Amino acid sequence: MAYIKTLFDRNFIEYASYVIKDRAIPDLEDGLKPVQRRILHSLFEMDDGKFHKVANVVGHCMKYHPHGDASIGSALVVLANKDLFIDKQGNFGNIFTGDEASAARYIECRATPLAKELLYNPKLTPMVDSYDGRNKEPVVFPAKIPVVLVLGAEGIAVGMSTKILPHNIVEVLEAEKACLAGKKFKLYPDFPTGGLMDVSDYRDGNGKVVVRAKLDVSDPKRIVIRELPYGSTTESLIASVEAAAKAGRIKIQSISDFTTEQVEIEIKLARGVYSEETVNALYAFTECEQSISVNLLVIKDGMPTIMTVTEVIEYHAKQLVSILTKELELERSELLDKVHLRTLERIFIEERIYKAIEEMKTAEAVQKAVIDGFKPFMKEIGKRGVSPEDVEHLLKIPIRRISLYDINKAKAELKEIKARIAEIEGHLKNITAYATAFLDGIIAKIKANEDLGKGKRKTQIESFNRIDVKEVVKKDLELHYDAETGYLGTQLATGTMIAEVSPFDRILVLRNNGTYSVIDLPEKVFVGEHAWWVGIADKEALSKTVFSIIYKEAETGYPYIKRCVIEGWIMNKEYNLVPEGAQVLHIDTRDKGSLVVTYVPKPRIKVTKETIKLQDYLVKGLKAGGVRIAAREAAGVEVK
Repeated sequence: MAYIKTLFDRNFIEYASYVIKDRAIPDLEDGLKPVQRRILHSLFEMDDGKFHKVANVVGHCMKYHPHGDASIGSALVVLANKDLFIDKQGNFGNIFTGDEASAARYIECRATPLAKELLYNPKLTPMVDSYDGRNKEPVVFPAKIPVVLVLGAEGIAVGMSTKILPHNIVEVLEAEKACLAGKKFKLYPDFPTGGLMDVSDYRDGNGKVVVRAKLDVSDPKRIVIRELPYGSTTESLIASVEAAAKAGRIKIQSISDFTTEQVEIEIKLARGVYSEETVNALYAFTECEQSISVNLLVIKDGMPTIMTVTEVIEYHAKQLVSILTKELELERSELLDKVHLRTLERIFIEERIYKAIEEMKTAEAVQKAVIDGFKPFMKEIGKRGVSPEDVEHLLKIPIRRISLYDINKAKAELKEIKARIAEIEGHLKNITAYATAFLDGIIAKIKANEDLGKGKRKTQIESFNRIDVKEVVKKDLELHYDAETGYLGTQLATGTMIAEVSPFDRILVLRNNGTYSVIDLPEKVFVGEHAWWVGIADKEALSKTVFSIIYKEAETGYPYIKRCVIEGWIMNKEYNLVPEGAQVLHIDTRDKGSLVVTYVPKPRIKVTKETIKLQDYLVKGLKAGGVRIAAREAAGVEVK
């Protein structure tokens, strides 16, 4: 058993770690989940400037992804519909209607220039073996922007989940610029479906936001939904409107979907119903308003970490500076290598050092002759000197190139290279300014890109007035109680109408045995014959209502009065207002008034009635006992 427990523990930990790190939670560095990273890696490897069949991309990606083609295909479609890193051709579905993409063999895609500029640099990308050891795949891409904020992410792992909302890419880059400059910034989500958003409860990447559809109510008899709340499609929103209409919460004549490239859902209202009075009901009972809880959980340094938007921006501002520094240093190193080789080539050809190898018989002699030929020029060559690899490079220069060598052209090329090196060194000394200029360049490209909506914000930020569902619902149901049969409900044809109610009302029933309970509005339910009081359980109204209960004690028959207020309850729980076995003679809800208590006739006692005033007795708690009215057996109570 101990072995089995150890086995289970180890396997569970391995499984949990795998799901968290390798499937569900995005990495902070490049903002991607493994399947997304493998898709982009495949597109970079296949890139030739042309579109590729999605089926081919999926097949290529399966070399790296240890799961089925369906998961790769669906992830590719979702990533492509973000319109940032994948250029698409064909039917990739519709984010507004929820329509699915065509089969992978019919649609095509390729990596966008922006993806190559922001993510792709194989010289700076750490690689590991793929799941089967046959190929190499990236650990993370050297991302220059906080991709996790731009794309957003959602995933459920073992014991944790992440929900990161997408943001406007221009606003993200502006925030990154502000961070580089040491300025404060604020960043709020922006959704591809547009709509309205309230960020009152949003806490820098955590907390929650409330999103709403954008409604056109210019026509009093027609409402047109122009933009969707994030997370909804036209299909799901229409279904929610139809469900609300079926439940009687809104009254409509018809609903039609005219959505193409823009959302247009037309709701025609029923006779006698107008747009302005229906808007709140749509927000209260349909997907036109939704609350989204967010949790910014990412993999940071190999561990799941909850962060804020500010922390993510600060992290990526530092990462941008680091990546640009590495790229500049790498380019400078390559250019210095180029300067060294071009200098050697110029001296080798200009000073005719190649002539010294004509009489040499061995490779060693050839190499020595070349190195000796450079000795007079070592000051010009510099500390690096001439290595055997340099000699090998020089010996591979074709005779044609030597004969056509243009000294002036070579010097001009060297001048250009050295100018670029000087420029790079200037950037390295002012790396923050260079990083800011880089971001400005990306922003300019995005604002010129129609596919990215020129970087304009789509979701409008507003402060919403909270809608009380109970206030929105019309009281268009009738509650009936039949005292003879003991049935109560809205589907009752007999009995007395108690009140006009809504589906959200709760009902208080005071039974003839002195018990009471609060129940949900019933269609038809048995509550007992001849209940003393039935009404809407509105806490505000009941807090002002005093119940005066006159009851007869079980053993002696003496009359008691108990005055109380019913303010709190647990739904469907039965409470006692009077002692066990007592008989309730009357329940009164007047603040002031008189009652006549009648007594059982006894020999030598002439007075058989007594008038009492309700206001003469104190209002006490529900658990308090009643006050005895008289030490005589009561017969009944008459209202005066």
